[in-house]
Amino acid sequence: MGLVAEYEIPCEQLPLVDVAAAVPDATLVVEIQFNHGERPPFLVYATHDAHAPIERALADSAFVDAYALVGQAGETRRYQVRPAVGMEAQLGNHLDDLDGLRALATAEAIVERIRVTPDGWVQTGWFADRAAFDEFRTFWLRNDAFRLRRLTHDGEPEAPGDGLTDRQREALRTAYEMGYFEIPRGASLDAVAAELGITASALSERLRRAQTELIETTVGSTWPPLPADG
Repeated sequence: MGLVAEYEIPCEQLPLVDVAAAVPDATLVVEIQFNHGERPPFLVYATHDAHAPIERALADSAFVDAYALVGQAGETRRYQVRPAVGMEAQLGNHLDDLDGLRALATAEAIVERIRVTPDGWVQTGWFADRAAFDEFRTFWLRNDAFRLRRLTHDGEPEAPGDGLTDRQREALRTAYEMGYFEIPRGASLDAVAAELGITASALSERLRRAQTELIETTVGSTWPPLPADG
């Protein structure tokens, strides 16, 4: 039976980690178009209340040769990013095992989702069996680090929001219980933050990341059609 895994690869040299670090309150999800040669384009789904900081970070990134906005839905913008270098060149000075990196491209696995954080990547993948999963796990343990978040058998149900951190879950629960999500609101952001003992800005970021995770694990696959030009 196949496996489904969510895991962290804390490696600051991975593509676009510098963009996530420059705009830490944004949510960046990428897809890699591997069938486009040695420097495959990246599709970047960037969620933030302002697009200018993200576009500045893309322009400043050494990994990015050029980028283009190709669609928008609410606060999420979709960019096509053309890399200035391939994955091997990007990681070559950091990884000793480039042959192992190439081998991952032919492993019996599909990386379904990549979320870029200021520390590295969080990936969700489907693996044919335990051996295929161990190939990924051991490669990143040898070369950097690997932290498993969730591992289930293919076909086992997952509760929405399983990817939430304990702090995100606590923030959502406290905000809900205090009436922050009611209309009209029963509690202010400042009041919820005081209850949790954190700043309002920290709470705002935590709630945004938690809500993004819930959306991605429930309705994220129903991306709306792009509006027609004109």
